[in-house]
Amino acid sequence: MPVTLLGANVEGKANFMALGWITRVNANPPMLGVGVHKSHYTAEGIKENKSFSVNFPEAEMIRETDYCGLVSGEKVDKSGLFEVFYGELETAPMIRECTLNLECKLVETLEFPTNYFFVGEITTAYSEEQYLTQGKPDIKKIEPLLLTIPDNSYWKVGDYAGEAWKIGKSLKGNEK
Repeated sequence: MPVTLLGANVEGKANFMALGWITRVNANPPMLGVGVHKSHYTAEGIKENKSFSVNFPEAEMIRETDYCGLVSGEKVDKSGLFEVFYGELETAPMIRECTLNLECKLVETLEFPTNYFFVGEITTAYSEEQYLTQGKPDIKKIEPLLLTIPDNSYWKVGDYAGEAWKIGKSLKGNEK
């Protein structure tokens, strides 16, 4: 899964936590969901401001990203690690050093025994031209961190494997 930095203002201060539980939940409007343990300080900021950001650090940011998963913003101000900026929502802090930043307004909060699942509508995406190909994010240029569990290891993206929803067409008609 991708490793991201989830951003939220908590009591007026930018805070970030490492996050691997992220998924698309809707195409139009574009929405994503993030799973956050109830004990995380960042969850309070999301509920407080009804907004959050999902920031994709490049592999070079591995130490800062891992650190954000080791310490709580309740005790340590992690915003000083980054150049923080705000977009249209004005309450979802983003990280200029990240290759892709998604600004989200909170649409729904689902509560489970140990986690919240926050659903956010992506209001704006921020990236620099150097990370895009034909105006779209390019995974090789973005060079995101990936996380595997249960071995708890970070990885980089590998080689191109094939075009989705096309490579399997050769098997059509062979169904039994």
